[in-house]
Amino acid sequence: MNYEWYPGHMTAAIRSMREDLKLIDLVIELADARIPAASRNPDIDELCRGKARLLIYGKADLADPAMLAEWIRYQRAGGITAISADVRSAGALKTIRAAIDEASAPLRIRNEKRGLKNQAVRALVAGIPNVGKSTLINLLAGRKAAKTGNKPGVTRGRQWIATGKGLQLLDSPGILWPRIGDPETGELLAVIGSMNDENLDPEALARAILARLDRIAPEAVMTRFSLPEEARAVPPEEKLSLIAEKRGFLGEGGRLLTSRAAEVLIDEFRKGRLGGFVLEPVPDNT
Repeated sequence: MNYEWYPGHMTAAIRSMREDLKLIDLVIELADARIPAASRNPDIDELCRGKARLLIYGKADLADPAMLAEWIRYQRAGGITAISADVRSAGALKTIRAAIDEASAPLRIRNEKRGLKNQAVRALVAGIPNVGKSTLINLLAGRKAAKTGNKPGVTRGRQWIATGKGLQLLDSPGILWPRIGDPETGELLAVIGSMNDENLDPEALARAILARLDRIAPEAVMTRFSLPEEARAVPPEEKLSLIAEKRGFLGEGGRLLTSRAAEVLIDEFRKGRLGGFVLEPVPDNT
């Protein structure tokens, strides 16, 4: 399946980001906790060189806590201020605010030495599409200051947002690779919904999810769909048929509607109903 997806507005977003960074003190990058590496755009590292950085792994409630903690330790060991948070929850605000203070501390110290006390930190919120940037901005602002949506590409233009707490936010459109050369990365982005599903084959995507869960958490599918023990060893395409049978997805003449089973599997996986997962291992630095 072809996982390339790069709408024209993203080319403009990179040009806009280069200009925006001239005004920015801190870059708050939001990634998806389920795919800690694949959901980070490597272009951002280059674009933001020399800026204070904070990496937030959002949708943490959908991830495996132990594996996510390993990723955070890995990033912090590499010098990046990193935390996990469910940006949809008001309870995460205190943690995120503390992390912003940590990441911007060197900047505030420099400003105070220059006699610039109580100067607001100007931060840019960046990340790939559909990762929760607008939701984070609304949480920090304490109001609906940015448009949110469950499809990639909702945030189209730039806007400054004052939070009233020594922090000014600049929203930016999501940025994805111009071309995804690594099929693994493309598949991971598709699995969590960072690509437009209208351009993807749902059955192929469901099989990809099943194959991954077979490797890291085989019990998740077995339990959720009450599959028989013999289903444990069958390939993803057969497992999809068994899910259709179990859920009663039948068409004309008793034909199994595997397309319907695929849609349900994708939806339940993305909503965390199969459990919380981190689909990428922490790199081995040894």
